Amino acid sequence: MLNFISNRKSSALLGLLLLIAFSGALLGHAGQKKGLAGSILVADKGKLKILLGGKSMGREEFEIAPNGGGWVAKGTTRLSPEGSPAATVTGTLTLQPDGSPITYEWSSQSDKTNGAHVIFVNGVAKITLEMQGAHPFEQDLTFNSPRIVVLDNNLYYQYAVLARIYDWSRRGAQIFSVLIPQELTPGTITVEAAGAASVEGKSYESLKVTTNDLEVVLYLDANHRLMRLEVPSSQAAVIRE
Repeated sequence: MLNFISNRKSSALLGLLLLIAFSGALLGHAGQKKGLAGSILVADKGKLKILLGGKSMGREEFEIAPNGGGWVAKGTTRLSPEGSPAATVTGTLTLQPDGSPITYEWSSQSDKTNGAHVIFVNGVAKITLEMQGAHPFEQDLTFNSPRIVVLDNNLYYQYAVLARIYDWSRRGAQIFSVLIPQELTPGTITVEAAGAASVEGKSYESLKVTTNDLEVVLYLDANHRLMRLEVPSSQAAVIRE
């Protein structure tokens, strides 16, 4: 696997050292809904609480739903860590039925307002970045496959999408191209089913997401909905309410 992420960027990938990407310092139980015929995605809606060292750092509200012939997955995270300004991050991802991205938009509001728009065409991510006080910046990033996974800073619903894109019938280690839009960073991740797990008396199906220097564990229910996310090395957790 390509070693594309430094320790700082690994943390930014997961948004788990909260607000570093912005400061420079680093479901309710909704019922299952039927998705589009032939799609790997399933409608979902919920709230996530974000913890670091057991302390609350913020919350995210998200929704994944059919949208015409495709899907839209969107979330809003509100962060209020001690000693740092509050921030709001939003991200909206439109997807093909097979989980391939079509467009992605993000914005962050703290001491400054920043954002970007990304269009995905044949394995190329065409990015227009808009930073407060600066001219728009455009950049194209090329990937080996149109099956690109978007995992942006502080937007955890995107791991719920990843859990659907993973091929559960094949299992085993699967490598995905990944884009971190707020960092303009491309690369790869390895995802592998890790079997049954129990956390705080609850049973889950676990899924490990790794880079060369970081491991994230996703805990899913029997329908592969994201219920919990942990990074053992950071004492960070994202838990469905």
